[in-house]
Amino acid sequence: MDTTPDTTPDTTPDAPPRGTTTPPYRLLPGDPASPVLLHVPHASRTIPARVREGLLLDDAALERELDLITDAHTEVVAERAARAARVTPWRFVNERSRLVVDPERFPDEREEMRAVGMGAVYTRTTHREPLRAEPPADEGELLDTYFHPYARAMTDAVADRLAATGRAVIVDVHSYPSRALPYELHGAGRRPPVCLGVDPFHTPHALLDRAREAFAGLGGTAVDTPFAGTYVPLEHYGRDQRVAALMVELRRDVYLDEPTTPHEGLDAVASALAALVTPW
Repeated sequence: MDTTPDTTPDTTPDAPPRGTTTPPYRLLPGDPASPVLLHVPHASRTIPARVREGLLLDDAALERELDLITDAHTEVVAERAARAARVTPWRFVNERSRLVVDPERFPDEREEMRAVGMGAVYTRTTHREPLRAEPPADEGELLDTYFHPYARAMTDAVADRLAATGRAVIVDVHSYPSRALPYELHGAGRRPPVCLGVDPFHTPHALLDRAREAFAGLGGTAVDTPFAGTYVPLEHYGRDQRVAALMVELRRDVYLDEPTTPHEGLDAVASALAALVTPW
């Protein structure tokens, strides 16, 4: 493998002031004719220094938490899949750890994970131990600096694919541990090699069938277990069926020596993802 694991937290300077040109995400262009956006929200370990100051964990505990909560090397999976695909998909990659903000959570009481301290701004760890003061004094600042700009940029990326191709297909690329962690609300469910998260409005049967076929060689798939649903920007959610979406949750032992060391399975999952995003 040519991928080396990153096992230490990356603490960067504070986010630049609004209006500067360094956003907390990357949009990597694909083929103009591709409707596909590979969305990679949880691969980063980067925590800006000012955000780090608000976390209650010492450095060793933070490193362990990042090992557990980060979807390690999913950005590499997406990159290799994009290179292998016959028509290159677009990629939208979060450049900050989900311990900064989680861009896939509702930022309000609609989010069920708030029950375990894991709304848009986490206050608890994977083991339900304190991560931030409750309520976080900087929650509004974090949402304004990271969450809302990310949501707007993802919304714009989807709108761009709609304008260019008449449709958009969001494939959400995640991973999850082979053994349930205490924060999981539905950890007693099946833990297949690949969990496919769907939405009744935004996941067409054809997309789900393609995913089942693409990932069949990895040992099998199941729908909405142990994680469910998929990500669609709120502006499009439940309103525009031209926006299709599917969550792909890779069980980590399929491509990692857990928690973070990739093995030869990484190429297999990248090939399967490339097969999924082949035009249809």
